Amino acid sequence: MALDVDAIRAQIPALKSGSARFDAPGGTQTPQPVIDAIAEALSGPLANRGRTTEGERNADGIVADARRALADLLGTEPQGIVLGRSATQLAYDLSRTIAKSWRPGDEVVVTRLDHDSNIRPWVQAAEAVGATVRWADFDPATGELRPEHVEAVLSPRTRLVAVTAASNLIGTMPDLPAISRLAHGVGALCHVDAVHYASHAVVDPAALGADTLVCSPYKFLGPHLGVLAARPEFLQTLRPDKLLPSSDAVPERFELGTLPYELLAGARAAVDFLAGLEPDARGTRRDRLVASFAALEAHEDVLRERIERGLAGLDGVTVYSRAARRTPTLLFTVPGLGPADVYRQLAERGVDAPAGSFYALEASRRLGLGDAGAVRVGLAPYTSADDVDRLLTALAGLGR
Repeated sequence: MALDVDAIRAQIPALKSGSARFDAPGGTQTPQPVIDAIAEALSGPLANRGRTTEGERNADGIVADARRALADLLGTEPQGIVLGRSATQLAYDLSRTIAKSWRPGDEVVVTRLDHDSNIRPWVQAAEAVGATVRWADFDPATGELRPEHVEAVLSPRTRLVAVTAASNLIGTMPDLPAISRLAHGVGALCHVDAVHYASHAVVDPAALGADTLVCSPYKFLGPHLGVLAARPEFLQTLRPDKLLPSSDAVPERFELGTLPYELLAGARAAVDFLAGLEPDARGTRRDRLVASFAALEAHEDVLRERIERGLAGLDGVTVYSRAARRTPTLLFTVPGLGPADVYRQLAERGVDAPAGSFYALEASRRLGLGDAGAVRVGLAPYTSADDVDRLLTALAGLGR
């Protein structure tokens, strides 16, 4: 079934501003049902979690519902869902916890394709205990991070490989199953950054080979949160720093302080909204999510190809999103104009397409773009064919 983009757009109040929005990789706009769920949570009694008062029960139910929804989205168990402020915060907490078992001479692998939130926490955790950091490169000509790039820096001393499921800068989707098999083959863990990936594809940690995985609901129509998914039995082996009175149960032992109940209600609503993108889908919520993401991928592929054809027809434009498997995320430069100038001129024409390195600093530098980066265009469920036409028309008129 084709995605009913008009019906989706009608439920997103921010789109009434009139801009053609291509800034989804940095955060999507929010559907009304998500806004309503947040407001409803705040409108009813709320208290610290418990089972005695109505406020306690409301908070407890919101957390349980959010875990179940996010587990359905991420293909794991609710007991394996850790909730946090952001994917970056969770990566830092996880890296410090896992690094407690590292020793001088142990090795950690990071890649130059990744967002810095999947590089710096591991680099800094390794430095703190005297472990060695090994860097897996990618091919800047193709944008590909191939399994052999990772294999070249593995050794029997490798303890963890941190790798992205999809580049937030150029969209590259590495062969995660092959990379994780290589990591596991030397006895290492595989930590996967799925922040960008989870916005465009069905997440299956077992198929990807991810021991731990993070994502951010605000990248897929939800509120600003971070989520860590892992097998509950693996989480049982980790001992994070925590307050003495706080729960030592999994996954609560990883969640510091009071959870943002209203945002968790919004995250649950966002998952339900995604599951409803294909209204004819039936079965469990996971079944409906799989069907909805299939429709979403088909929709985004059509629009991505349309943008790529349009960019190819513009003199001198260089597109850096070249991998064989990639998300609908395009990074490009325009001759004679700096990225910030392109961003500004597009905004003046009612098209939001930001410029920068977007925290993928190592990747931007490896592509020869330095810290300034380039212009990034990304798609979302609410992106329409009219948006694409407005983008291409605006690009054709730059500098005039």
